[in-house]
Amino acid sequence: MSEVETSPVTRTHGVRDVEVRVWADAEQVPLLRSFAADIAMRMDFDLDAIEDLRMAVDEACSLLVRAAAPDSALLCWFEPEELGIRVRVRVDAEHGAAPSGDPMGWQILTALAATVTESVEAIDGGYRISVELFAVPGPAEVVPR
Repeated sequence: MSEVETSPVTRTHGVRDVEVRVWADAEQVPLLRSFAADIAMRMDFDLDAIEDLRMAVDEACSLLVRAAAPDSALLCWFEPEELGIRVRVRVDAEHGAAPSGDPMGWQILTALAATVTESVEAIDGGYRISVELFAVPGPAEVVPR
């Protein structure tokens, strides 16, 4: 299962919002890393910032894939903004453990992005776990919102 949708309206830097839906499986994570790198290149991120975003998306997705309920989807949104790119990743899980409960993974993720937040909400019969990160084209001097 793989689906890709783009918004009809061109956004910042000529890059549109992108929504990707894949099976919550480790084999799908490289696809999402590639999307992140491609969008960052189109937004003129420097090489270090592109690699940081790739690794941040990899870590966020990996944290959520490990928590995912069997046969669930991993949803990822890439939203270009004036100062950088916002990435939101979401999965449905059977248990409500927050991604920050993995100290090493969370430390890596927070070191790679300008900002990182998480949320865990109860849904019918389980939990919806989300990670949102914001990456900037160069050194993270500006912290948005």
